[in-house]
Amino acid sequence: MSSFEWNKIIGAILGSMILAMVSGIIAGNLVKPKRLEHPAYAVAVAEPAKSAPAAGANAQAGPEPIGPLLAAADAAAGKERTKVCVACHTFDKGGANKIGPNLYNVLDEPNAEGRGGYAFSPALQAHKNEKWTADELNKWLFDPKSFAAGTKMSYTGLKNAQDRANVVAYLNSLSDAPKPLGK
Repeated sequence: MSSFEWNKIIGAILGSMILAMVSGIIAGNLVKPKRLEHPAYAVAVAEPAKSAPAAGANAQAGPEPIGPLLAAADAAAGKERTKVCVACHTFDKGGANKIGPNLYNVLDEPNAEGRGGYAFSPALQAHKNEKWTADELNKWLFDPKSFAAGTKMSYTGLKNAQDRANVVAYLNSLSDAPKPLGK
């Protein structure tokens, strides 16, 4: 190939690059984006807990006790609150595990055991010798990540105490022999 042909090829490449650069400059001057004062779509994000001042040293670090709320807990309302859970869990007797384990008959059962061979995270394996009592479920439902740091569960928790009591009542109802609650 002669040097004249090479000059034409290099000239075409340089000309294309100059045309692209000039087009970018012109487009940047024609279209001036205006920054929005507020986001067009707000994403709901849980606010991080702020540390209380020294005067508020008596503030609770975890969930309030669930015992008194269990007497008035409504299993039907708890079932309603667990509708978001069905994406990862099943609630039927003998139901298959999904991303999370089946939750039938979970109350007073050992943590991180059974559940049809579900592979629990090491964070929950650390609680293997404990049982899912109403109080333990209350702590878990309040904030799974503080209950078992490193858990695979991405749920941020249920902050309303009565909602947690309702969910515990619903989970208790998912048994051949539900336990007495609220005593």
